Amino acid sequence: MTTLGARPSPVVERLLPRSGLARPMTYGIGFVVAVAVASAELSDVGAFPLSWNVHLADPINEARRWLISHQTTHWLYLGFLDPISNTVESVIRGLENVLGWLPWYGYLIFAGLGLWWTRGRRAGMAAVAGVVVIGVFQVWDEGLATLALMATSVMLSLLIGVPLGVASARNARTQRLVRPLLDAMQTLPGFVYLIPFVLLFGIGRVPAVVATMIYALPPVVRLTDLGLRGVDPTMVEASSMFGATERQTLFKVQLPQALPAILAGVNQTIMMAMGLVVIAALIGAGGLGQIVLRALQTLKVGQAVEAGLAIVIMAILLDRFSSGLASLAGASGRSAASESPGLVSASAGRAAFDRRWLPRLVAGGAVISLVGGLAGHRGFPEQLSWHPGPSVDRAVDWAKVNLYFVTGPFSDFVTLHLVTPLRELLSTDIPWPVLIAATAVLALGAAGWRTAAGTVIALFGIGLLGMWELSMDTLAQSIVAVVTALVLGVPLGIAAGRRPRFRAVLNPVLDFLQTIPSFVLLVPVIMLFNVGRIPGIMASVLYALPAAVHFTALGLRSVPDGPREAARSFGATGRQRLTQVELPLAAPAIMMAVNQTIMLVLAMVVIAGMVGGAGLGFEAVKGLKRSDSVGVGFEAGIAIVLLAGVLDQLTRGVADRLRPPAA
Repeated sequence: MTTLGARPSPVVERLLPRSGLARPMTYGIGFVVAVAVASAELSDVGAFPLSWNVHLADPINEARRWLISHQTTHWLYLGFLDPISNTVESVIRGLENVLGWLPWYGYLIFAGLGLWWTRGRRAGMAAVAGVVVIGVFQVWDEGLATLALMATSVMLSLLIGVPLGVASARNARTQRLVRPLLDAMQTLPGFVYLIPFVLLFGIGRVPAVVATMIYALPPVVRLTDLGLRGVDPTMVEASSMFGATERQTLFKVQLPQALPAILAGVNQTIMMAMGLVVIAALIGAGGLGQIVLRALQTLKVGQAVEAGLAIVIMAILLDRFSSGLASLAGASGRSAASESPGLVSASAGRAAFDRRWLPRLVAGGAVISLVGGLAGHRGFPEQLSWHPGPSVDRAVDWAKVNLYFVTGPFSDFVTLHLVTPLRELLSTDIPWPVLIAATAVLALGAAGWRTAAGTVIALFGIGLLGMWELSMDTLAQSIVAVVTALVLGVPLGIAAGRRPRFRAVLNPVLDFLQTIPSFVLLVPVIMLFNVGRIPGIMASVLYALPAAVHFTALGLRSVPDGPREAARSFGATGRQRLTQVELPLAAPAIMMAVNQTIMLVLAMVVIAGMVGGAGLGFEAVKGLKRSDSVGVGFEAGIAIVLLAGVLDQLTRGVADRLRPPAA
């Protein structure tokens, strides 16, 4: 039997994308040499000229001052912004009043019943325990404030998103208009939405809710559109044949059939809203995020851990409940005839239990909650309190002293030998014309001349904003975080893609990291590392790691069985099958892993700026917190968007190039 050596056999070669390695390596070496020669010739040019700064911050600050001085007299406020602000504030206040009126044990009842119904008995018990933990940490009122902000944002997103998704599914022109807008919205880091609304509404809860509503809008629009387009056309035709109007077909056929996809969109909207509402503490939104922010600023890590755990518990409960609803809707839509007899009997038994007992339990819980609310049993009892914060603070003090022999050298190595040299290379060692030209050449090869032209415009825009050096600092930190996440994530993804047992063990950890609001990831890293760039980089790695693992594993699992069997029949070892067949065929998915890792790392830029991460993130944070720095924060936000757009288009272009042509 033939054994594959370093070079794959002709049969295997025919199974792979015809890309080859020799030509790309030659081009790569030539490209690096050309950049080095050009940099040596233009060594005196250095960073982007500061004299070219257009000073966009000045008119923005002037506009901010004008808005403040005219907010009681101008029609923009009296006829448009004030009604929006008053309506949103009234909804928030009404929800807070309702949530605060309910007794504390009402939340235990409904959380337990809700998770029991959607996820099972153990999930219901875990939900009760989670609500108790939030209460004993004595962050009950702050938790209700966060819940009210999140619920308001989600309701507004659904009121706009579901009709927009319906219109997109029913009208091709609407879809063509909406799709690029949604693509752009999903490319923007979440905090960027906060900056313009701070400019219009000032600081507080209203700009936080409006920004969160828009940030969380794309998933429900996309999945509503997708769900309606996935409805069986024969059902729609049958409805029309029986004389149903378009409205009747929509509400009685299409929307019920699309309900699982719509509920999945609701789940994603809830999680995105939860993440940004917590970050909105930067602009005075209050809630649990405010506790974490204040604790991080004063380095009271124990207090941050308590509030952070409460946020994580709340996020997990909301995620499990909303995703459970989507699963139940999907299961109810399947034909019972397609299931095995055991599953049918189990489903029937559960349905009988739901019909008989669940309404009684819900009714009993409602009565108990109503009586408790009338009796004034509000707020979690203060005598039921437990604060692990002091113990955490003592553990942090011990770790900083006794683990410094590891954390100190590691922090110094990353800062002195990775981030700083890379920042200097990008900002000054490679002259700005060479860097722009080199990026344009890469974009031209990856995605064509339009992307190359857009790249040149975006990089020039960063320079004209006066954000060149800060952008290169942010880019250096992002490169270190992305490379670290990929070095960890790709091997884990390979193992998860090839070993189902390992994937089953790893998935809960990745789900946990994906559920945690990004803001909270600062808490564990700040416990070991002092403020500076390193905590932000480490938090970015944790935030981006699940995407790197999931996309790599998905790419390997998507490789057809034919190439694998062909390689095995020609005597390839497991390593050879991986390196010569599976990884080349999974290259597009791995490049999408790179793309998503980059975008998630850039989404953490501002959060890293909260703990001294420097670069664009620090300027954006300062712009959100100080009224005299709104202009610079706006410039930093635009620079982050431009940088994210360049990197997104480059990596997507490479992924498209690696994707085999359709048969």
